[in-house]
Amino acid sequence: MYGSLPARREIVRICTRLYERGLIAGPDGNVSVRLPGDRVLVTPAGMSKVDVTEEDLVELSLDGQHRRGARRASSEVAVHLRIYQRRPDVHAVVHAHPPTATGFAVAGESFSACVLPEIIYQVGWVPLVPYATPGTSALA
Repeated sequence: MYGSLPARREIVRICTRLYERGLIAGPDGNVSVRLPGDRVLVTPAGMSKVDVTEEDLVELSLDGQHRRGARRASSEVAVHLRIYQRRPDVHAVVHAHPPTATGFAVAGESFSACVLPEIIYQVGWVPLVPYATPGTSALA
């Protein structure tokens, strides 16, 4: 098996937790981990995260080249790669679709508006970025 076994287990565990807590539905969202040697382990495209197994994960180089795995990487992997390229201190990326955050985004409201002050207190300022089509370089 390729990639770090603990990293694989953690990705699967996080996918399950995201689904159980209603932060993703079906194939929404994705999870990745930076591996040594400028490699990234990421969830596959089009697969419900609650069904993802360690064997389903895809290994890419930091520049996005497929290295290992039978599946395609998440269609939004470019966002993860951009983060890893710009922030060497980041070792994992979790992209979810929490219903409350999605509702705020659709309404054009950032969490900086003190509608939910406990969120600002616990999480800090969460910016609202302009819409970009999922899976495109504009989103990354």
